[in-house]
Amino acid sequence: MFCLMPERDLYAWARTTYVSRRSRGFTPNVDVYYCGEPQQAVVKVDLSGVELSAVGIEISGRQLAIVGERPVQETEGRVYQQVEIPSGPFRRIVELQVDVDAERAKATYEDGVLRIELPLRDPAESTRRVPIGRE
Repeated sequence: MFCLMPERDLYAWARTTYVSRRSRGFTPNVDVYYCGEPQQAVVKVDLSGVELSAVGIEISGRQLAIVGERPVQETEGRVYQQVEIPSGPFRRIVELQVDVDAERAKATYEDGVLRIELPLRDPAESTRRVPIGRE
């Protein structure tokens, strides 16, 4: 048996479902791995459909933050049956397992994938002897 939904009900359903998904934003998927010589951490972020100008990268200690926004799809004159491509603002925090050199980090964007290369910090660079003085 096939049942048709009245058009007015279809529009009401589409508006409420789409608006609620749109307002939440999303969390992009990431891959994190360590490789190379010299060693580096590589973070790949799935950002298809996101304009590069809408993305920011921040590094603080062992924490990497990727922030941005995927624009909301055009809805004028459309009734969606399914909306699975998330949109809206995002902020993804990646906890790294090693110390990285934020000054030498670099990022590239190709085919919807943001690739961030973070050279590992040499332990000798972050070690400092502290002289002991007399009072």
